[in-house]
Amino acid sequence: MRVAIMPSSRGNNNEAGMTTAMAIWVGWCHCTSPSKLNVVHPHGPCSSWTRQYKPSHVDLFHHDQARVDYINHQAANTTTHLNLVGRSLFAGVPAIFGGSIGILSYIINIGLGTPTKNFTVTFDTGSDLTWTQCVPCINCHNQINPFYDPTQSSTFTTIECISNYCTQLPRSGCSSTFTCLYEVRYADRSFTKGSLINDTLKFSNDNIPNFHFGCGDNNTGPYGHMDGLLGLGRGTLSIISQTSMYNNIFAYCLPSGADKVGYLELGSPAVDVKYTPMLTNPKMPSFYFLNLTAIFIWGERLDLSPTIFSGPRTILDSGTSFSHLPPTTYFALRSIFRKKWSNYPMAPPIFKLDTCYDLTNLKQVLMPDISFVFEGEVIVNLDFSGIIYHASKSQWCLAIVNNEDDSKLVIIGSIQQRRINIVYDVGNSQIGFRANGCS
Repeated sequence: MRVAIMPSSRGNNNEAGMTTAMAIWVGWCHCTSPSKLNVVHPHGPCSSWTRQYKPSHVDLFHHDQARVDYINHQAANTTTHLNLVGRSLFAGVPAIFGGSIGILSYIINIGLGTPTKNFTVTFDTGSDLTWTQCVPCINCHNQINPFYDPTQSSTFTTIECISNYCTQLPRSGCSSTFTCLYEVRYADRSFTKGSLINDTLKFSNDNIPNFHFGCGDNNTGPYGHMDGLLGLGRGTLSIISQTSMYNNIFAYCLPSGADKVGYLELGSPAVDVKYTPMLTNPKMPSFYFLNLTAIFIWGERLDLSPTIFSGPRTILDSGTSFSHLPPTTYFALRSIFRKKWSNYPMAPPIFKLDTCYDLTNLKQVLMPDISFVFEGEVIVNLDFSGIIYHASKSQWCLAIVNNEDDSKLVIIGSIQQRRINIVYDVGNSQIGFRANGCS
C-alpha cells in the first residue's frame, strides 16, 4: 500500500512527534451515549490545552521505559500487601505499586461530588485506584481545574480504615479519626498520598453513587495539568469492579491523529467483535494478559519459536506507548522491514527506535502491512499510525521497540492500538477487537 507523506506544517520537530506519542485529551464534545466519552488529541477540536507543556522525545522515552521496567519488575517479583494500621502510614517502607502515569497517558474528563465538579484525569488499564488532588493540599502540582473539595459535596463520606476497601489497598493506614489513608508510588518516582473516600462519580451522563477513590493531598510527579487518575484495572477498587450497571465491560478506540476522534465507553455492546481469551498473571492481577501467537509483515509470517509467547506473557496496556517485543521476534520483523525499505535513506535512531528513515523529499512511500494474531485466530491489522512514529520531517521510525532479552514480557502499547475498537469483557474473561473502530 502506497500512502502520501504529509509532513507536519509546524516548525518544531518535537511537536511533529506529538501526533504519535503524546498524551491524548478525552473531551465531552459530541457524546453519542450516556456512558461514552470522546477521545481526541490535545490539539484537536475538543481540547482546551492548546498551550500545554509539550514533552521532548527524551521525556517520552524515559517515561515509557519506566513503565516497561515496572511491568517486568512486577512479573519477576510477588507484590506483598502492606497494612500499616496502627503506626505511621508513611514510615519509609520502600514500595513501587504502579507504572509511570505521566505524559504518555490518556486523559478523560470526569465529574465528582454533588453538585458535580469536573476533573481531568488520566485513565490506565494497569491501575485500580482512582484518585484526584484534594484540599486542603499539603503538596500538589498545578492543574487547570480547582482542587476537589469534599466539604463542598453533599454526597461525600469518609471510609473507615477497617473496611475491606481500605485493607485491600497495597499501602493502607489509619488517620487519627480512624478513617482510611492510602499511598501509591509509581515507577517514575511520582506518588499520591491521602484519604480513601466515598462520593458520586459522573461518567459522561451517568451518575455512579458511592464511588470509592483517593483524595490526594500530597502528590508529586510529572502529571502536566492532570488532576489525577481513573483506574481501569481488574482489582477491587477499579471503576469496573465498583460498578455493576456496565456488566464488567468497557471499550475504547484511540484516534490516529490530532484531527481525529475516538472514544472510551463503559458497558460497550459487542458488535462485530472477535474475541480472544483474557488471561491472568497471579503476580500482576490488575493487568490484562492475552496470547500473541503470530506476527505477519507484508503477508509474511515471522518464523518464531513457539515458546517465545507461551503462557500469559503478553500484556495489552494503555499506559505504555510503544509495543515491546522479544529480541528474536523484533530482529526478524526489523530485517524484513529494512529489506522492503532499502531504497529509502535511513536516518539516525531515536533512543530504542533503531529503524528510522528520512522521507523529506518523497511524496509517496510503500507502507508495510503488519498484523498481530492472538489465540483463536483473532487477526488485528495495525493502522498506519500504529506502525510509523513520525518524530520530525526527516525522521520516520518503525514504532516498535526491542526488549532487553526474550525473558521479558511482550507489551502491546497504545500506539499499536490506534483506530481499533478494543473491548474488555472482564466478566467473561475475553478481549475483543474490531478494525476501523474510530477515525
